[in-house]
Amino acid sequence: MNKVSVVIITLNEEKNIKDCLESVSWANEIIVVDSGSQDKTVEICRQFTDSVYDVPWQGFGKQKNSAVDLAHFDWILSIDADERVTPELKEEIKALLNDDPPFPGYFISRKSYFGKRLILHCGWFPDFSIRIFDRRKGRFNEAGVHESVQLNGKPGYLNHSLIHFTYKNISDFLVRMNRYSTLAANDLFKDKRNWAVIKMILHPPATFLRMYILKQGFKEGFPGIILSGLYAFYTFVKYSKLWELNKNAKN
Repeated sequence: MNKVSVVIITLNEEKNIKDCLESVSWANEIIVVDSGSQDKTVEICRQFTDSVYDVPWQGFGKQKNSAVDLAHFDWILSIDADERVTPELKEEIKALLNDDPPFPGYFISRKSYFGKRLILHCGWFPDFSIRIFDRRKGRFNEAGVHESVQLNGKPGYLNHSLIHFTYKNISDFLVRMNRYSTLAANDLFKDKRNWAVIKMILHPPATFLRMYILKQGFKEGFPGIILSGLYAFYTFVKYSKLWELNKNAKN
């Protein structure tokens, strides 16, 4: 049976991390890379693993790669502190690794909650991303935010989903939106993306229509309107910050 290393990056996740770690306690090892938590995150993590490391923040992609590099086993399961591996997904992963997996990595879907509401529309489900992979054939890109695993080969798909307890409420979304929009704008600026003003005008309404109409957010009732509006606002802020970066670079 192939052994698996679970990798998790953390920062002030004391309210989430225990349930996350309990859901992966079956793994062969757990690697936690913390970036300076001021709460009880590290203390809780040490109840589950001795492999807890303090690594200064580098951006999401680089931070996750640092956790991958610290792992002892080649098969990596990457999850976030606000995610949970269900018993069904655990059994599917164990069965997969019992033999030689035919693909170098696998997409796993997520079922995400906004507060206490499970959201299955607005593009939130199935929300596939590569979460388990052979590190000899894959690695995270170095994006500051919205990082993803880049594989050398075609990925497969698992049937069961992660559970994702995302934004607790609207205020939580807005606090994190400020950070994520800054990171996203910086990535766009580094890639020399232009047309910030046009995108600032056109992309927010397009985001709302995509989430609310094309991704059937209307089926979620009023939460669908709220989420579609919040993501449209995030898009506006992101391109506003890109405009600001471009403006400051010219002065």
